Amino acid sequence: MSAVVLVVGEGLLADHMCEEMSSQYLVFRQSDFGAIIPVGIDLALVLHDAWNPFIHQKAEEVFRQTNTRWLRGFVNFGEGIIGPLVHPNRSGCSQCAELRRHITRTDRTEVWELQKRLELSGGIKQEAWATRSGILQMAHLIGAEVQRIMQGDEAYSEGRVCYINLKTLKSSWHRFLPVPLCQVCSQLPDDSPTLARITLQQSPKVSSDSYRSRSLDDLNNVLVKDYLDDRTGLLNDKMVNLVHTFADVSVNLPMFEGDEGTAGRTNSFAVSELTAILEGLERYCGLKPRGKKTVVHDSYNHLKNQALNPIEVGVHAKEQYERPGFPFTEFDPDRPIDWVWGYSLLQERPILVPELLAYYSLGCGSRGFVYETSNGCALGGSLEEAIFYGILEVVERDSFLMTWYAQMSLPRLDPASIEDEELQLMIERMRAVADYDLYLYNSTMEHGIPSILAIAKNRKDKGMNLICAAGSHLDPVRAVKTAVHELAGMMLSLDEKLEANREEYVRMLHDSTLVQQMDDHGMLYGLPQAEERLQFLLDENRPMRPFHEELQWKSKHLDLTDDLQDILQVFRRINLDVIVVDQTTPETIRNGLYCVKVLIPGMLPMTFGHHLTRITGLERVFRVPMELGYSNEPLTAELLNPHPHPFP
Repeated sequence: MSAVVLVVGEGLLADHMCEEMSSQYLVFRQSDFGAIIPVGIDLALVLHDAWNPFIHQKAEEVFRQTNTRWLRGFVNFGEGIIGPLVHPNRSGCSQCAELRRHITRTDRTEVWELQKRLELSGGIKQEAWATRSGILQMAHLIGAEVQRIMQGDEAYSEGRVCYINLKTLKSSWHRFLPVPLCQVCSQLPDDSPTLARITLQQSPKVSSDSYRSRSLDDLNNVLVKDYLDDRTGLLNDKMVNLVHTFADVSVNLPMFEGDEGTAGRTNSFAVSELTAILEGLERYCGLKPRGKKTVVHDSYNHLKNQALNPIEVGVHAKEQYERPGFPFTEFDPDRPIDWVWGYSLLQERPILVPELLAYYSLGCGSRGFVYETSNGCALGGSLEEAIFYGILEVVERDSFLMTWYAQMSLPRLDPASIEDEELQLMIERMRAVADYDLYLYNSTMEHGIPSILAIAKNRKDKGMNLICAAGSHLDPVRAVKTAVHELAGMMLSLDEKLEANREEYVRMLHDSTLVQQMDDHGMLYGLPQAEERLQFLLDENRPMRPFHEELQWKSKHLDLTDDLQDILQVFRRINLDVIVVDQTTPETIRNGLYCVKVLIPGMLPMTFGHHLTRITGLERVFRVPMELGYSNEPLTAELLNPHPHPFP
């Protein structure tokens, strides 16, 4: 018995397809969805010579009710577009494809607004590029797709969109991932304490000298294929930077608010590309909840028995909130806000966390009470790996800010004493190619987790004078390598920016309120005049310490979870909790990649913009410098460093 195909649409494309398929299948034709859809349809085709978004939305509605799979073809902006094959009970619908293809465009906002207008007006009546030759090429490709689908080979068409240049007739297929927040096909569960619960599992390291549970070689086959595509990708562009001292590759995360670049910096361009993709995925996961639906909206006072007190992770000072134009409002325990479920690893219980603390919340404005960045976000090949690196990032940023605010005269480390050939070659290359000297300091705080503060000092007359970075890792050499790569990513490339905006940065030197953006912090300390603010570290009279004597954390575990347990034991001893919010999305879990946000109440959160400093509620900054011997008595707020921090 012949398969039954329904064609919905008007124009040359629908005409050609009906004529072409009539000899193979039983074909029904309708101009729109006004008529009753026949039962027993094997496949529906929605075909038009122009773009009518409303028709595709209507198709989703109708075919989900009739449980019919369908494929679309239409012409838009000089291109023929085919696909995707939509299954009514699966994620990955036509609206997912529309969002993915629109958001990769530079004119995404305008196109999205145009789509909304067309949904109301009935669509474009005639596309100028819908020529006979172009339509015939589209019909040929659609016919091949129909044949493939009818033969049971659906994998090729599902989750893919074909673009045909109607001028050259060149075609290409592009993969897209379902959109977790799609209003048509989303299948996200409600957030709950059950889903938040974490039971640490074994996470074997890929090798005895590794701190990863998945190798990049293992991920190599999926990262580019699933995530990086210029037309429909979650990440849509790649740039190789040949100016930097080491291999630097960046990828673009497109968003309606604007593009955001994420970089991979290693000693290999291939590894840097994969690292940049992973960084992009991490940033994407941290922007908003995409793995679970937020369902708790209430005040802290109603939830306090099962919720984190936001004051414990640091808020802005009262005088900051009172400044004219300050973008946030003081935390009100009686004001209902959105909460997500996290998990306290030390209390071993689910705990509610304000959503704006669990995700990147710079855009919250008056709806929020603090500035929160991606601080503590990490992606890993296992949940345990993600938690491990999320903790290390919090520790790294905290150690840097503790050093800065308390102006601790950290022990200076001798780079030549580090017994690692690769690192020595990296330091020499930094000196020979970029003409910078490296200063290293032991910024390990009371917990004992190895932390490094690094300063690159320019030996040239022009360019950035000082560049700061930090690193934290159980293997201190890895912490240094991380810092060196971060430093190298800013050398040379920022020199021109400094010269072009020198007067602006000089004004910032004299008026700290002008330090408003992330880049301002690092650029300010590119000025030679700002060097005196770092003299508490740069004092040349102090002898350098042997690296291995200063940093002695030893790990011989073959399982990363054992290292994680060692870290948690340290935090138990000093009474610091570790709270984990699982940010994993369907896009990452499909490849076994987990993303988390780690909050450690009491540790200093990284902020950018001097007016957005967060210290209130964090007494460690006053107490720990004395405990470590850097001051004779507890510090007070008046004694803290008043200048903007130099973290880039």
